[in-house]
Amino acid sequence: MLVANNVDNRFNVVYGRRNILKRIGLLGCGAIGTEIATAVDSGKIPAKLTHVFDFSKESSELLASKLKNKPVITENVGLLAASPVDLIVEAASQDAVRDNALSILQNRKDLMIMSVGALLDESIFDIVVEGCRDFNKRVYLPSGAIAGLDAIRAVKDELDSLMLVTTKNPKALRGAKFFETSKINLDDITEPAVIYEGAAQDAVKMFPANINVAALLSLAGIGSEKTRVKLVADSKTDKNTHEIEASGKFGRISIKVENVPSPSNPKTSRLAILSAVECLRKICGSEINIGT
Repeated sequence: MLVANNVDNRFNVVYGRRNILKRIGLLGCGAIGTEIATAVDSGKIPAKLTHVFDFSKESSELLASKLKNKPVITENVGLLAASPVDLIVEAASQDAVRDNALSILQNRKDLMIMSVGALLDESIFDIVVEGCRDFNKRVYLPSGAIAGLDAIRAVKDELDSLMLVTTKNPKALRGAKFFETSKINLDDITEPAVIYEGAAQDAVKMFPANINVAALLSLAGIGSEKTRVKLVADSKTDKNTHEIEASGKFGRISIKVENVPSPSNPKTSRLAILSAVECLRKICGSEINIGT
């Protein structure tokens, strides 16, 4: 029996049917979380944001104050996972994924992950996959700040090489774990300089807030050890640029995306936020799906 309360009693009419809006929970109320919440609140995403949590309660309260439809602020992630929502959106950190993904799935909630780098830890990936299977739930990974994942996924069995070259302003790289042991001084960079080159698996650990696109490429293609990453710091650029080169029996794919950084967080590209919004629109909507 379906019981409708004030939150659930709004309906979309789709081809003559009434479609109850999905209830969204948000884990992480920073720059990305705020953009997603605003998109839901404005009606751009056909859903209802009902519960939020951030490890900083001040961030949760600040976000809620900006919304017309006030969500419940939960006291911890466990209460968020147990709340009456259909889908939880993670926009917090790789640690938040590692620590809470299984609990969310166990609570019979679908999950959308923004901090995809966490899944390059094979033990975490296996736990999430098993959680989806055991509890019959889904995990969604938006395309983020790159294009062409549908093509990479389609040719993955015929891939011989996969390379990602990312160029960012040094300001967007500050605070990365990589610099705890590196002798590179970002303030000294006046010309484009390669500051990291190696496997995607290591890149997402060293730059957890900068290079989640490497994790997406790895998962879509030939794995995190074979996917190569080159990170370039360029003090003259005002874009976050991602260049993908893939080759194999199928032929060759070359993609370049020049992203405008998010005004609220230069570490994040505007496209990554727009991708998350579109992914949620697809999940919550009842429309024709375009693309592989």
